[in-house]
Amino acid sequence: MSQTIWIARHGNRLDFVKPEWFDTAERPYDPPLSDDGVIQAKELGQRLVGEGIAHIFASPFLRTIETANQVAEALDLPIKVEAGLSEWLNPEWMPTMPERLSLAALKEKFPRIDLSYTSCVLAHYPETSEDVLKRTEETAKRLVAEFSEDILLVGHGASVVGTAQGLLGGTPEVNAVLCCLVKIVRQNDKWEMKLKGDTSHLSQSESVIRFN
Repeated sequence: MSQTIWIARHGNRLDFVKPEWFDTAERPYDPPLSDDGVIQAKELGQRLVGEGIAHIFASPFLRTIETANQVAEALDLPIKVEAGLSEWLNPEWMPTMPERLSLAALKEKFPRIDLSYTSCVLAHYPETSEDVLKRTEETAKRLVAEFSEDILLVGHGASVVGTAQGLLGGTPEVNAVLCCLVKIVRQNDKWEMKLKGDTSHLSQSESVIRFN
């Protein structure tokens, strides 16, 4: 049995480019992509054309949905919103559970969202670093158990690391920079990492890992 799991981080976010956006934002912990982040997401989508991906799962945060939507447009696929891939709900970064758009509001903006899909894992505020790794490991394992086809997971820095390490076991190095791509292949019961955070598809990329 062979299966390929692709794991991507969202593109650049608006508050990384314009920090002042945070001060007046209605949902300051749920920024959209920046203009260059949209370009990165489009480049990610083009990179994945022809790879045989059957399902796209994305964290419910706006930047991950926007990234997944660019890929979904390129691959002509729906988006399954999976809370288990959510941002690390770190109390040092955010004082409460971050406010996000509802699923219905996301569906209005992104018609490719599949409302028939229900998240297999929920994220609960607050989380330690250990919590987020356990949550994302459980999410990855549940998804590969339920879906036998090749799939794409679109998440955040911590969820890219957590899902990859959860499938592989141990603590292999994952370079979870913006809009990176991890490729993990299963042959029978053995998982092997083929890409550990590739950015060769991007015209612009970062070298510093920021986990949110």
